[in-house]
Amino acid sequence: MAVIPWPLSPVSKSPATAVRAPVADDVAGMAAALIQSRQTILPKRLGSPGPNAAELAQILSAAAHAPDHGQLLPWRFILVPEASRQPLADVFAQALLERDPAATPEQAEQAREKAYRSPVLLLAVVDAVRGDADVDLAERTVSAGCAVQNMLLMATAQGYGSALTSGKALKADSLRALFQLTASEQALCFVSIGTVKSRKAARVRPVASAYVSTLHTDRGVVPGF
Repeated sequence: MAVIPWPLSPVSKSPATAVRAPVADDVAGMAAALIQSRQTILPKRLGSPGPNAAELAQILSAAAHAPDHGQLLPWRFILVPEASRQPLADVFAQALLERDPAATPEQAEQAREKAYRSPVLLLAVVDAVRGDADVDLAERTVSAGCAVQNMLLMATAQGYGSALTSGKALKADSLRALFQLTASEQALCFVSIGTVKSRKAARVRPVASAYVSTLHTDRGVVPGF
Protein backbone atom coordinates (compact mmCIF):
# COMPACT_ATOMS: atom_id res chain seq x y z
CA MET A 1 0.00 0.00 0.00
CA ALA A 2 1.42 3.37 -0.98
CA VAL A 3 1.92 5.49 2.10
CA ILE A 4 2.60 9.20 1.92
CA PRO A 5 5.94 9.86 3.72
CA TRP A 6 5.72 11.96 6.84
CA PRO A 7 8.46 13.57 8.92
CA LEU A 8 9.30 11.94 12.22
CA SER A 9 9.47 15.32 13.94
CA PRO A 10 8.90 18.98 13.07
CA VAL A 11 11.80 20.83 11.51
CA SER A 12 13.58 22.71 14.31
CA LYS A 13 14.53 26.32 13.72
CA SER A 14 16.85 28.48 15.74
CA PRO A 15 15.21 31.74 16.93
CA ALA A 16 18.30 33.60 15.74
CA THR A 17 18.14 32.26 12.19
CA ALA A 18 14.79 32.45 10.45
CA VAL A 19 16.07 30.38 7.53
CA ARG A 20 13.68 28.16 5.61
CA ALA A 21 14.49 24.47 5.61
CA PRO A 22 15.58 22.78 2.37
CA VAL A 23 12.81 21.59 0.08
CA ALA A 24 13.41 17.97 1.10
CA ASP A 25 12.60 18.91 4.68
CA ASP A 26 9.80 21.32 3.87
CA VAL A 27 7.06 20.27 6.27
CA ALA A 28 4.65 22.80 4.76
CA GLY A 29 5.19 21.27 1.32
CA MET A 30 4.56 17.77 2.65
CA ALA A 31 1.41 18.97 4.40
CA ALA A 32 0.20 20.56 1.18
CA ALA A 33 0.84 17.33 -0.73
CA LEU A 34 -1.14 15.35 1.84
CA ILE A 35 -4.06 17.77 1.87
CA GLN A 36 -4.19 17.95 -1.91
CA SER A 37 -4.10 14.16 -2.23
CA ARG A 38 -7.18 13.64 -0.07
CA GLN A 39 -10.18 12.68 -2.16
CA THR A 40 -13.65 11.51 -1.22
CA ILE A 41 -14.04 7.84 -2.13
CA LEU A 42 -17.66 6.71 -1.84
CA PRO A 43 -18.19 3.83 0.60
CA LYS A 44 -19.28 1.52 -2.23
CA ARG A 45 -15.78 1.96 -3.68
CA LEU A 46 -14.07 1.05 -0.39
CA GLY A 47 -13.20 -2.52 0.51
CA SER A 48 -10.97 -4.70 2.65
CA PRO A 49 -8.49 -4.56 4.10
CA GLY A 50 -9.24 -1.65 6.34
CA PRO A 51 -6.85 -0.09 8.84
CA ASN A 52 -5.44 -2.51 11.38
CA ALA A 53 -5.72 -1.83 15.10
CA ALA A 54 -2.56 0.30 15.26
CA GLU A 55 -3.51 2.30 12.17
CA LEU A 56 -7.04 2.89 13.44
CA ALA A 57 -5.67 4.07 16.78
CA GLN A 58 -3.46 6.54 14.91
CA ILE A 59 -6.44 7.80 12.90
CA LEU A 60 -8.56 8.26 16.01
CA SER A 61 -5.72 9.95 17.90
CA ALA A 62 -5.45 12.53 15.09
CA ALA A 63 -8.89 13.84 16.07
CA ALA A 64 -7.54 14.97 19.45
CA HIS A 65 -5.48 17.70 17.73
CA ALA A 66 -8.54 19.59 16.47
CA PRO A 67 -9.17 23.11 17.83
CA ASP A 68 -11.29 22.84 20.97
CA HIS A 69 -12.01 26.12 22.77
CA GLY A 70 -12.13 25.48 26.49
CA GLN A 71 -11.16 21.83 26.03
CA LEU A 72 -14.80 20.85 26.07
CA LEU A 73 -14.37 17.74 23.93
CA PRO A 74 -17.82 18.49 22.43
CA TRP A 75 -17.70 15.56 19.99
CA ARG A 76 -17.21 11.84 20.01
CA PHE A 77 -17.04 8.95 17.56
CA ILE A 78 -18.85 5.63 17.76
CA LEU A 79 -17.24 2.70 15.97
CA VAL A 80 -19.60 0.27 14.23
CA PRO A 81 -17.80 -3.10 13.92
CA GLU A 82 -18.91 -5.79 11.51
CA ALA A 83 -20.85 -7.59 14.22
CA SER A 84 -23.01 -4.50 14.76
CA ARG A 85 -23.80 -3.75 11.14
CA GLN A 86 -27.09 -5.70 11.07
CA PRO A 87 -28.84 -3.52 13.69
CA LEU A 88 -27.68 -0.44 11.77
CA ALA A 89 -28.97 -1.94 8.53
CA ASP A 90 -32.35 -2.49 10.18
CA VAL A 91 -32.38 1.15 11.32
CA PHE A 92 -31.61 2.38 7.80
CA ALA A 93 -34.49 0.34 6.37
CA GLN A 94 -36.88 1.38 9.15
CA ALA A 95 -35.99 5.06 8.72
CA LEU A 96 -36.69 4.81 4.99
CA LEU A 97 -40.09 3.22 5.53
CA GLU A 98 -40.99 5.83 8.14
CA ARG A 99 -40.22 8.58 5.63
CA ASP A 100 -41.78 6.78 2.69
CA PRO A 101 -44.27 4.01 3.53
CA ALA A 102 -44.55 3.31 -0.21
CA ALA A 103 -40.87 2.38 -0.51
CA THR A 104 -40.37 -0.93 -2.30
CA PRO A 105 -38.62 -3.96 -0.79
CA GLU A 106 -35.76 -3.31 -3.23
CA GLN A 107 -35.37 0.24 -1.95
CA ALA A 108 -35.44 -0.97 1.65
CA GLU A 109 -32.72 -3.52 0.80
CA GLN A 110 -30.62 -0.79 -0.80
CA ALA A 111 -30.93 1.21 2.41
CA ARG A 112 -29.87 -1.82 4.45
CA GLU A 113 -26.87 -2.48 2.22
CA LYS A 114 -25.35 0.90 3.08
CA ALA A 115 -24.53 -0.37 6.57
CA TYR A 116 -22.14 -3.02 5.21
CA ARG A 117 -19.99 -1.09 2.76
CA SER A 118 -16.69 0.10 4.23
CA PRO A 119 -14.42 -1.93 6.55
CA VAL A 120 -14.28 0.89 9.10
CA LEU A 121 -17.45 2.81 9.88
CA LEU A 122 -17.81 5.49 12.56
CA LEU A 123 -20.61 7.83 13.56
CA ALA A 124 -19.52 11.39 14.41
CA VAL A 125 -21.57 12.98 17.20
CA VAL A 126 -21.54 16.55 18.56
CA ASP A 127 -22.87 17.58 21.98
CA ALA A 128 -24.50 21.01 22.32
CA VAL A 129 -24.01 21.37 26.08
CA ARG A 130 -21.02 19.28 27.17
CA GLY A 131 -18.51 21.20 29.29
CA ASP A 132 -20.01 24.69 28.99
CA ALA A 133 -23.50 25.23 27.63
CA ASP A 134 -22.64 28.85 26.80
CA VAL A 135 -20.30 27.75 24.01
CA ASP A 136 -22.35 27.94 20.82
CA LEU A 137 -23.23 24.80 18.87
CA ALA A 138 -21.69 26.29 15.74
CA GLU A 139 -18.28 26.47 17.42
CA ARG A 140 -18.66 22.90 18.63
CA THR A 141 -19.58 21.73 15.14
CA VAL A 142 -16.55 23.47 13.64
CA SER A 143 -14.36 21.67 16.19
CA ALA A 144 -15.97 18.36 15.24
CA GLY A 145 -15.39 19.09 11.55
CA CYS A 146 -11.70 19.74 12.24
CA ALA A 147 -11.48 16.46 14.17
CA VAL A 148 -13.03 14.61 11.24
CA GLN A 149 -10.68 16.24 8.73
CA ASN A 150 -7.68 15.27 10.86
CA MET A 151 -8.87 11.67 10.73
CA LEU A 152 -9.42 11.77 6.98
CA LEU A 153 -5.94 13.18 6.42
CA MET A 154 -4.34 10.53 8.62
CA ALA A 155 -6.21 7.80 6.74
CA THR A 156 -4.99 9.33 3.47
CA ALA A 157 -1.41 9.40 4.78
CA GLN A 158 -1.73 5.69 5.55
CA GLY A 159 -2.84 5.00 1.99
CA TYR A 160 -6.55 4.44 2.63
CA GLY A 161 -9.59 6.04 1.07
CA SER A 162 -12.34 7.71 3.07
CA ALA A 163 -15.65 9.50 2.84
CA LEU A 164 -18.28 11.31 4.85
CA THR A 165 -21.92 10.36 4.39
CA SER A 166 -25.09 11.76 5.91
CA GLY A 167 -28.78 11.49 5.10
CA LYS A 168 -32.18 11.76 6.72
CA ALA A 169 -31.66 8.57 8.73
CA LEU A 170 -29.32 10.52 11.01
CA LYS A 171 -32.36 12.26 12.51
CA ALA A 172 -34.39 9.09 12.96
CA ASP A 173 -35.42 8.21 16.51
CA SER A 174 -34.42 4.60 15.86
CA LEU A 175 -30.86 5.64 14.99
CA ARG A 176 -30.63 7.87 18.06
CA ALA A 177 -31.80 4.96 20.19
CA LEU A 178 -29.37 2.50 18.61
CA PHE A 179 -26.39 4.78 19.31
CA GLN A 180 -27.77 5.84 22.71
CA LEU A 181 -27.51 9.55 21.93
CA THR A 182 -28.47 11.96 24.67
CA ALA A 183 -31.01 14.75 24.19
CA SER A 184 -28.22 17.30 23.65
CA GLU A 185 -26.34 15.23 21.05
CA GLN A 186 -26.66 15.33 17.27
CA ALA A 187 -25.45 12.74 14.79
CA LEU A 188 -23.32 14.67 12.28
CA CYS A 189 -22.22 12.11 9.72
CA PHE A 190 -20.76 8.69 9.16
CA VAL A 191 -17.03 8.32 8.46
CA SER A 192 -16.06 5.43 6.17
CA ILE A 193 -12.47 4.21 5.72
CA GLY A 194 -11.04 1.37 3.66
CA THR A 195 -8.90 0.29 0.73
CA VAL A 196 -9.74 2.06 -2.52
CA LYS A 197 -11.14 -0.41 -5.05
CA SER A 198 -11.95 2.18 -7.70
CA ARG A 199 -12.09 5.94 -7.88
CA LYS A 200 -13.35 8.71 -10.09
CA ALA A 201 -11.05 11.34 -11.52
CA ALA A 202 -10.15 13.97 -8.96
CA ARG A 203 -12.46 16.94 -9.20
CA VAL A 204 -11.21 20.42 -9.99
CA ARG A 205 -10.83 22.41 -6.78
CA PRO A 206 -11.76 26.10 -6.60
CA VAL A 207 -8.98 28.65 -6.41
CA ALA A 208 -8.72 30.67 -3.21
CA SER A 209 -9.86 33.86 -4.92
CA ALA A 210 -13.25 32.21 -5.54
CA TYR A 211 -14.04 32.01 -1.81
CA VAL A 212 -11.84 34.65 -0.15
CA SER A 213 -12.52 38.38 0.09
CA THR A 214 -10.88 41.21 2.01
CA LEU A 215 -12.44 43.88 4.20
CA HIS A 216 -11.11 47.33 3.33
CA THR A 217 -11.80 50.40 5.47
CA ASP A 218 -12.55 52.53 2.39
CA ARG A 219 -14.11 50.07 -0.05
CA GLY A 220 -15.87 47.55 2.15
CA VAL A 221 -15.62 43.85 1.34
CA VAL A 222 -13.79 43.26 -1.92
CA PRO A 223 -13.32 39.88 -3.66
CA GLY A 224 -9.82 38.43 -3.54
CA PHE A 225 -6.90 38.88 -1.21
